[in-house]
Amino acid sequence: MQSTVVIKHPLSGRETLYVNPGFTTRFVGWTEKESNSLLAFLYEHISRPEHTYRFQWSKGALAFWDNRATWHLAVNDYPGETRLMHRITIEGEPLEP
Repeated sequence: MQSTVVIKHPLSGRETLYVNPGFTTRFVGWTEKESNSLLAFLYEHISRPEHTYRFQWSKGALAFWDNRATWHLAVNDYPGETRLMHRITIEGEPLEP
């Protein structure tokens, strides 16, 4: 499936990178080696502390995010505790390049 790397958020109109190591394999027209170099750079950039937010869980906490403009990474840093999660997907506007 071919996709676009930069999309416009349907609500804010802001451009955002739309790449993810779990789904993005390479750029169309690029070799795997060329794609891997740029993707590694983008993933490293996106993961910099100034681009991240660490949610602090507490009793009764609720977290939600917009997958169109946010990466989610669940870190198991609560040994011995139970995490109850209900995933909800809200239908929204289609993504546009």
